[in-house]
Amino acid sequence: MKLIKAIVRPTKVDVVKAALVNLNIVGMTISDVRGFGRQKGQVERYRGTEIKVEFLPKVKIEVVVNDDKLAAALEAVQQAARTGEIGDGKIFVMPVEDVVRIRTGETGSTAL
Repeated sequence: MKLIKAIVRPTKVDVVKAALVNLNIVGMTISDVRGFGRQKGQVERYRGTEIKVEFLPKVKIEVVVNDDKLAAALEAVQQAARTGEIGDGKIFVMPVEDVVRIRTGETGSTAL
């Protein structure tokens, strides 16, 4: 199993969710986060004054998938979140040793 952490634009959350649900991947966590990448923020103008915004609003989507669905899930997130502009986000993949469903005690893939 793998944990996918995708940092995407807030406007792309619903599209990414729909793409994952189409692959029968359900159960995800989203968090509002702020950060910056290579662009180190951006400069905006407000009433003629330049204001540097260092941390841009993003959404972190976390989902655990079986290894056999990893490639499809990564492709789905990439296609759904891509605008082609700077700031589209990143996807991180990490191994997951085990999962336990609290209600039933099921473990491993059956707990997903």
